[in-house]
Amino acid sequence: MDTFACLYIVRGEPFRPGTCLNISMPETVFGRTSAGFSPDFSFSNAFISRNHFVIRRENDAAVLYDSGSPNGTEINGQKVVPHTPYRLQTGDIIKLAKGLTVIHFSYLFGEQTLELEPLSSAMWEEPSGATTIHWEKRECVVGGKPIAMSEKEYLFLDLMYKHANQLVTYHDIKQTVWPDRPLGPGGAPDVHTDELNALIYRIRKKYKNTFLISAVRGNGYILETDAKESAK
Repeated sequence: MDTFACLYIVRGEPFRPGTCLNISMPETVFGRTSAGFSPDFSFSNAFISRNHFVIRRENDAAVLYDSGSPNGTEINGQKVVPHTPYRLQTGDIIKLAKGLTVIHFSYLFGEQTLELEPLSSAMWEEPSGATTIHWEKRECVVGGKPIAMSEKEYLFLDLMYKHANQLVTYHDIKQTVWPDRPLGPGGAPDVHTDELNALIYRIRKKYKNTFLISAVRGNGYILETDAKESAK
């Protein structure tokens, strides 16, 4: 059968970041292999159920159903109701195993050469305390220490938090963070990729990897959030 959709691994053992899982069957089962059961695509994390979720082809659309897994399935930061259909859209972010497995859904086959930036081990270090963002003051408190945001840091983080756990495209980031730049090819502000990467690098270093920012090369960035972070 022809592939009609793809899942790209942001992270999820045993797959390497950037692996493309082609969806072509009427029903595709995702889960964890065990004695007597093997899903179509298997992850090794113990928090993932044997039959965790399925994607069915319904009227040429990919529809996800959580199979009643104890730890659940999240799409764009919202927990899916078990056995209830969720019609997937390009850019949807699927999370399993408390965020240890993250998958990017797409109908766009042009992304089949997609590479995802590997996360360094430093990005998994826990901050010394809770993170709080005071947007009106444009400061981030990390482990009790206030850190002032620059204009571009503020614009970038504000945009990413408004679309937390979702893919934010390079085009949208450039429009938001560099609104006064002349337009370049494609209608986006003329900002070189190196300049954008440098901003992300400064944010990661300055805030001690508090923000878990995953780069989906050729597309944009995802800001992953959890209960340890808050904003005021």
